[in-house]
Amino acid sequence: MKNNFIIHLEKIFKNIDPVIALILEKSLNKKEISQAEAEELLKITGIELNLLFIIADSIREDLVGNKITFVVNRNINFTNICNTECKFCAFSREAPFELDIKEIVKRSVEAWENGCTEVCIQGGIKPGLEADFYEKVLRSIKEKVPNIHIHGFSPMEIHNFARLNNISIKEALIRLKNAGLDSIPGTAAEILDQQIRDIICPNKISVSSWIDIIKTAHKLKIPTTCTMMYGHIDKIEHRVNHLRILRDIQKETMGFTEFVPLPFVYLNTPIFLENNIVKGSTGIDDLKIYAVSRLFFQGFINNIQVSWVKLGPKFAQFALTCGANDFGGTLFDENISKSAGASFGEYLPVSDFIKFIKDLNRVPAQRDTLYKIIKVYN
Repeated sequence: MKNNFIIHLEKIFKNIDPVIALILEKSLNKKEISQAEAEELLKITGIELNLLFIIADSIREDLVGNKITFVVNRNINFTNICNTECKFCAFSREAPFELDIKEIVKRSVEAWENGCTEVCIQGGIKPGLEADFYEKVLRSIKEKVPNIHIHGFSPMEIHNFARLNNISIKEALIRLKNAGLDSIPGTAAEILDQQIRDIICPNKISVSSWIDIIKTAHKLKIPTTCTMMYGHIDKIEHRVNHLRILRDIQKETMGFTEFVPLPFVYLNTPIFLENNIVKGSTGIDDLKIYAVSRLFFQGFINNIQVSWVKLGPKFAQFALTCGANDFGGTLFDENISKSAGASFGEYLPVSDFIKFIKDLNRVPAQRDTLYKIIKVYN
């Protein structure tokens, strides 16, 4: 005989849209969902939304288990001087600064001495940058701390290095790899839709250039992350098409280590200040992206990272119940989101990662950049 709780559940599930039910069932059966189906999932509300989060988390558990990973790393943004003038960015609108190579190396050594396994190095596209600057940075760091992982230079910076040296993207990547580059952040992607890019970042590399740089890196055995910045002038169809492009690349190369959704932080950005229309994403928007990307990337990109800098640690913790499995990094010196108006700090200590993860009854695990587990906190 059924108890009242089971009867109540059956009543709830009878009210679910049969189309949504079929898409969710498809995901549970490990079948690939289409672009159109992902768009439908990003539109749902109510009990169906709760069911989406539960299923995304169940798929997460099947794929990667109960560990929530994090990396002990340091961000080194070496300059905010930039000529791309992206309308979503406030970083280059603050007082200009520039770190010389000696200071970059000093901060890298400090990172290593304080337990970091990775330095993430990025900067603005500074006019007049020396052609060999990127190579010098890499060689200088590896001279002092040969075992630290250098996660460096966005596809925009790779493009700039190739342009400065009048060489192909492939040759640029080979030179950087030989100088010590270990992996590349998949930033500068924003939204991979050329019409939107022509509005929010007209001076940045094109969609086709971003794809070419990423694919070339993967073919040269240089792994990358992948990102998506959403919540500005983009719509659901742009977000899902972006996911589709990433999935297509991964099917071909299997070179992405993780997917990092980046909610647009807008308060200090020109696109907000000039028209006061852009309001950023909502919390539900954010959670839907984590859940739907888990279903959409199933079998292709296993690691989905929350951005505690953009969401805040508490909301990021909740997002880890909606399909995500990685808490990101300690960061130490994150300042790009802060410039745009993010309310949260530049550093999260390991003890906080452990606290938030154990509170979820999940297992905290420190990883390296490529997701090798270094230490498990039982």
